[in-house]
Amino acid sequence: MTPSSNNTDASTISLGTEGSTVPAPVAQFRILLISVLAALIGLLAGGIAFLLYNLIALFTNLVFFHRISFVFSSIRGHQLGAWVIVMPVLGGVVVGLMARYGSGKIRGHGIPEAMEAVLVNRSRIEPKVAILKPISAAIAIGTGGPFGAEGPIIQTGGAVGSLIGQVVHTTASERKVLLACGAAAGMSATFSTPIAGVILAIELLLFEFKSRSFIPLVIASTLATSVHFLLMGKGPMFQVGVVDFGIPHSLPAYLLLGVLCGFAAVGFTRALYWVEDQFEKLPVHEMWWPAIGALGLGVIGYFVPRVFGVGYDTISDILTNKLTWQVLLLVLVFKSLALLISLGSGTSGGLLAPMFMASAAMGGAFAIAVNHLFPGAGLAPAAFALVAMGAVFGAASRATFTFIIFAFEITRDYNAVLPLMLVSVIADGLAMMFMPHSSIMTEKLRRRGLHVPDAYDADVMDQLHVADQATAEVVTLDADLAVAEARPRLGAGTGHHGYPVVDGDGRLLGVVTRAQLETAAPGTQVRALVARPPVVAFPDEALRAALERMLAEGVGRLVVVERERPDRVAGILTRSDLLAAHEHGVAARRIVKRSLRVERLVGLGR
Repeated sequence: MTPSSNNTDASTISLGTEGSTVPAPVAQFRILLISVLAALIGLLAGGIAFLLYNLIALFTNLVFFHRISFVFSSIRGHQLGAWVIVMPVLGGVVVGLMARYGSGKIRGHGIPEAMEAVLVNRSRIEPKVAILKPISAAIAIGTGGPFGAEGPIIQTGGAVGSLIGQVVHTTASERKVLLACGAAAGMSATFSTPIAGVILAIELLLFEFKSRSFIPLVIASTLATSVHFLLMGKGPMFQVGVVDFGIPHSLPAYLLLGVLCGFAAVGFTRALYWVEDQFEKLPVHEMWWPAIGALGLGVIGYFVPRVFGVGYDTISDILTNKLTWQVLLLVLVFKSLALLISLGSGTSGGLLAPMFMASAAMGGAFAIAVNHLFPGAGLAPAAFALVAMGAVFGAASRATFTFIIFAFEITRDYNAVLPLMLVSVIADGLAMMFMPHSSIMTEKLRRRGLHVPDAYDADVMDQLHVADQATAEVVTLDADLAVAEARPRLGAGTGHHGYPVVDGDGRLLGVVTRAQLETAAPGTQVRALVARPPVVAFPDEALRAALERMLAEGVGRLVVVERERPDRVAGILTRSDLLAAHEHGVAARRIVKRSLRVERLVGLGR
């Protein structure tokens, strides 16, 4: 900016290069643009889900039944005999080669990799990941891997969103929204659960709830689900029978189930990362780890064929109460073991479906056991299976709200809500107690030194206003004073290093700093030191707007003025005032955390 002239008036007062926020027309255009891109991403993610689903079916039929077909077939009907042990190993070799010579980002179940892109790479995902991830997952699952397609689809959808954001030249914040739109659309297109898809993106990727992200998320998820309806039918991926949830007489049993689900979530999470640690100790290159894990899978699958593949048919059998307690226990133990060995080896595949299967089997077996011990209990195994399915993964991933809604969406039975809420929050509470700083999604990132937000606290900078922190008593300097006359007023008990300059009528002209006054010639008029129009703030503005303006303008203080009289000084807001507000919020959170820690220690009897 050019220096102010002596007749500077209110028309030259600056609100910063971008005002208090982005100008409304610009913000509206950007939201419209992101929403249009979200619609495109939703359609693409729906198509990708359909293609991957059919690619898995094709590989499964080729490998286990030696035919070309896109119709899903249960692998447990294979006729390969002992050769079935070899098939997963071949898939593991291919995935290992793809990870080594293609991209290491294809390893794992997809969601942590998408979170990492948000946290450390400004939501940028390499194009090759969008291609290699679904192909590697289709190979791994099609050769018997005990995984679901949802994790790879979520990561692939996120990659598509990120790529579109890079091509269209969006900001990092907008690119994060597009990545989340792809991930939400991927889950919605897989399970036909659009609400859960939106909430998953909010809980695990965005770490915010704002209209600028919520609107595109809903658009992407809605269109992806519509594609699912068009190409794959309106029902969920697995069947759910008519279930009696037994409310309220079954509530005591649900309380016990919540405790069981919490310990299951903690145990599975710790077991998974323990297995990963053991693979890292092997004296062979990591390229061969997926093949080694697949060998263990093949041996397990030879004796318990239900552990092979995505297992949507087995989940349907559990949720329609078609399996005996013996089969449920087999599924619980050996599906979990197969998943731990396979996924811990660093292969490619989704985590949701196999954990759903194992936890549903646990819930069903629990209900059968209670009915046996207490013949009058009358528990419905399918109801307890469904509730456990949502609660275990919700607690393990620390996305409890997502999977309460998920289980409700696949049943579309309002009676499921009460037990889902109760069991899920009990399980989540136990998971928080035993895993306070990580989850099955974030432990890998935490080991890499990355901090993942675990709460959605309202920032004090958004809650407090300029009037709450600004200093009302301000030392002003008359523009016609000589520097020698102004110097005695420096400090004046305020501790400030900047001083508003006003003319004879009290109109604000600008700001001069202590350094300017100390170095200027004694006879210089103060008005000659004013180098730019003042940058101001209004009392009713949020502190965040003031902070952003201060950073954009490169100043250490803002003159506070009333909106009705923008040329009159009403106060001053400094960096120290903003830091004090931030410390206030930090201290409040620190007190809450300390109180919770004390309560936990008292509860443990320490």
